[in-house]
Amino acid sequence: MRIVSFRYGNVPQLGLASADGRQVRPFPIENEHRPVGLRCLIEWLESGGELPPVGEPLAIEDVELLAPFRSFRRNLWCVGRNYRAHARELAGSVFQNQKAQDDGWPMVFTKVPEAVVGPHAQVHLPTDVSDQIDYEAELAVVIGRGGRSIARADAMNHVFGYTIVNDVTARDVQMRHGQWDLGKNFDGFCPMGPWVVTADELDGRDTRVRCWVNGELRQDAPTSDMIFDIPALIETVSRGITLYPGDVIATGTPAGVGMGMSPQRWLRSGDVVRVEVDGIGAIENRFI
Repeated sequence: MRIVSFRYGNVPQLGLASADGRQVRPFPIENEHRPVGLRCLIEWLESGGELPPVGEPLAIEDVELLAPFRSFRRNLWCVGRNYRAHARELAGSVFQNQKAQDDGWPMVFTKVPEAVVGPHAQVHLPTDVSDQIDYEAELAVVIGRGGRSIARADAMNHVFGYTIVNDVTARDVQMRHGQWDLGKNFDGFCPMGPWVVTADELDGRDTRVRCWVNGELRQDAPTSDMIFDIPALIETVSRGITLYPGDVIATGTPAGVGMGMSPQRWLRSGDVVRVEVDGIGAIENRFI
């Protein structure tokens, strides 16, 4: 199923999107026992609760799609340089020390919840701080069953579903500070959506990530090209750290980012970035 957050009649709601993405069926907001927000719904389902009933369908063009989560328990987990070709295209440019990754450890950082915006929201370029804004198309894993020190062999049993993120990055800020967090966490630097597709309908280990900038295909790779696959990422992030229902892990971006081009190509006002993942759909954001 596809669980979607949306606004209708100026009221934020949660519901199910149809398989063709043309309709949404809201969970009745008058039901006081209905979990509010996707994180609450995941916790409810994982505790043994049943899916709430849905109302009459609404046309997708009559609602405003929001980021799937209206609130997060904490920061999003993110992985850097997790596609082989992408790691090669940035070799010698961002943090040349590859020792951790070469020794078998993923590069992990976080994005703050305040960076998250909807699948069609406008993203403001912080031109007073950076003039090297880049895009990064990514598949994101949504945790269902929580746990600590989750074994690789059991990791997929902890996956609730998948969504799409654009891990927008200010490269000059990233380089200036010698770490990743500041360049990754400007307001609006994590477009997300258009919904969460549950794990019974999609295997994130076998799908494809694509990205277009102003209609030009820039990124295109299967998730099987990841250096560290989804079970490895869940095992790594949960090592000594408790994961909770609703936690999000962005799994890295394929080759084709602006920084890896010659000459480098940064996002400018008016640019439109479309990120698509097979089996989920697409998000599309204009940068202004």
